[in-house]
Amino acid sequence: MAKSPEVEHPNKALGWAARDSSGQLSPLNFSRRTTGEKDVTFKVLYCGICHTDLHMVKNEWGTSTYPLVPGHEIVGVVTDVGSKVQKFKVGDKVGVGGMVGSCHSCDNCANNLENYCPEMIYTYGVKYFDGTTTHGGYSDIMVADEHFVVRIPDNLPLDAVAPLLCAGITVYSPLKFYGLDIPGMQVGVVGLGGLGHVAVKFAKAMGVKVTVISTSPSKKKEALEHLGADSFLVSKDQDQMQAAPGTLDGIIDTVSAQHPLLPLIGLLKKQGKLVMVGAPVTPLEIPIFPLLMGRKLVGGSLVGGMKETQEMIDFAAKHNITADIEVIPIDYVNTAMERLLKADVRYRFVIDIEKTLRKQECENK
Repeated sequence: MAKSPEVEHPNKALGWAARDSSGQLSPLNFSRRTTGEKDVTFKVLYCGICHTDLHMVKNEWGTSTYPLVPGHEIVGVVTDVGSKVQKFKVGDKVGVGGMVGSCHSCDNCANNLENYCPEMIYTYGVKYFDGTTTHGGYSDIMVADEHFVVRIPDNLPLDAVAPLLCAGITVYSPLKFYGLDIPGMQVGVVGLGGLGHVAVKFAKAMGVKVTVISTSPSKKKEALEHLGADSFLVSKDQDQMQAAPGTLDGIIDTVSAQHPLLPLIGLLKKQGKLVMVGAPVTPLEIPIFPLLMGRKLVGGSLVGGMKETQEMIDFAAKHNITADIEVIPIDYVNTAMERLLKADVRYRFVIDIEKTLRKQECENK
């Protein structure tokens, strides 16, 4: 008989979890494993809310198991390290993103692409090596193998750096891999939300000319004046879109909702690349002839390996890149999920775990 989350491991933990596909979260007592010889244990201070969390708590991808403690943009301070840990010590500022395990023996792992390992273990909602369920960062403590922990430089504020562990690496990796990081290139960013706004920041820091493509004309001022984009296109304005064919070397598409790809492909230069990083629930239609006629590519990208994630964080520290955030208490999380569904956030919710979850823990005693 399976053990309850509260007694799976020796160390008590408190988090917020969804119990069913309604997606409503509420307090959950569960447990974390003791610090293994290669483990890093840290007190969670902040955790970002990702669109993936919304999909998972509602089981929109059909893979969720309950109770489910979400959260894979987790930052905090190390409280314990295992005897064989080499990279971290007590007191270090650290983070954990979307994965906490991989096989370490396949070609992907050998090439620092743990994110594409067939046995990659997500930070929450799946089985770990010991058969227990992984739980995410909407919780007070975290334990992870040091290989899947990143160091956070001192000059980055922990609350605003948390979303980079998912949103940041999600856009940084394709910019690098698809060669869209060359100074002077013309790159489009579709969607000015949690992913899109950090895509603009990273691309600009790489020296790229950025065009924001959005359905919302009201975001033009924000894109140009606050985020520093070079131009702005309203995707629903046919005149604007038809006036800009063949102008972009590549496009990072961050949108997770249903949307047409043909107008975006039309914006690409010959041999241009449309890279999908959003995850719509329903399939999108890809027109083939426009790809053939311009030798254009439609590709995808899923976060990044651990070496690249640390590289991304160090790049962010060098260029002072953080996410624009709204910090919330843990008991606001259900309202935040509702607002996220409506894109009513500028641009990323971050839960203040230390101050609000621990306060609640005291009140419940």
